[in-house]
Amino acid sequence: MSGRILVSGANGFVGSAVVRALLRHGYPVRALVRAGSDTTSLDGLAIETARGDLLDPPSLERALQGCTGLFHVAADYRLWARDPHAIYRANVRGTHNILAAARRSSVARIVHTSSVATLGFNHDGTPADEATPARLADMVGAYKRSKFLSEALVRRCARAGSDIVIVNPAAPVGPRDRKPTPTGRTILDAARGRMPAYVDTGLCIVHVDDVAEGHVLAYQRGQRGRRYVLGGENLSLRAILQTIAELTHRHGPWLKLPHAAVLPIAHVAEAWARISGNPPTISVAGVKLSRHRMYFSSRQAETELGWYARPAREALADAIQWFRDNGYLR
Repeated sequence: MSGRILVSGANGFVGSAVVRALLRHGYPVRALVRAGSDTTSLDGLAIETARGDLLDPPSLERALQGCTGLFHVAADYRLWARDPHAIYRANVRGTHNILAAARRSSVARIVHTSSVATLGFNHDGTPADEATPARLADMVGAYKRSKFLSEALVRRCARAGSDIVIVNPAAPVGPRDRKPTPTGRTILDAARGRMPAYVDTGLCIVHVDDVAEGHVLAYQRGQRGRRYVLGGENLSLRAILQTIAELTHRHGPWLKLPHAAVLPIAHVAEAWARISGNPPTISVAGVKLSRHRMYFSSRQAETELGWYARPAREALADAIQWFRDNGYLR
């Protein structure tokens, strides 16, 4: 498949990496961005731009005209929002709208960006994978629930005959994390020396450019209706913070906090956020999620797609360097 591809959320952190990966593979790209969005991450790229919104179906059909492929990357990635319904509208209703527009526009193949947030956890602590069972009741917070519901919608469409492949990225880090994402915020705070304490949790760290490459390989080689975890290296939060400390020549974390001590702080932070309008520095959903080590296996993507991820230290170093080069560490 070499026809034009539409990328939703193309100006975002993962989306802009996907655009670059598609261009490296020689695909013509059309970027779907909302009017007034910051498109700095797309500057200088040889792409078309289409203005549209996931909640405006006619704009999606216009954007999809002449496209043979769709990468639906756009999502509201917030662990807290004053209005949680906004997250559902973007991630569930938005996914419904763009899939319907793609069907009406006769798009041949779709890659849907889901998340490891939709997967379950293994009680014995071993890495979860695509087959690890999960229920909606297991999902903590609006973001995880919305991604679970949107992926369920995508899988129903695949069973009904649509040619859709699902990718489930872990915790992507790297360049162009402008907002930044929750994981990027943790890296930034640690690089600034503001993370002396930690809780007993873990993350699967993966370079955003490797995630983007996995998207393209899924488009080229993925089986219809299949989902592929795009994870990287499983590390404890303490190990992640220690690595960042080494890369920035700072002292590592020294205070381990029990989850029970952090949860009340998160409730206070969210209460203040509702008053002030500023996002909380710590969220209740984030603390509840940290009770699990969020470790995942990418064996299926490695075996079926030929995908691999570079070491987490390289991903963290690239993220820190980008933050430094763009004035985040002043």
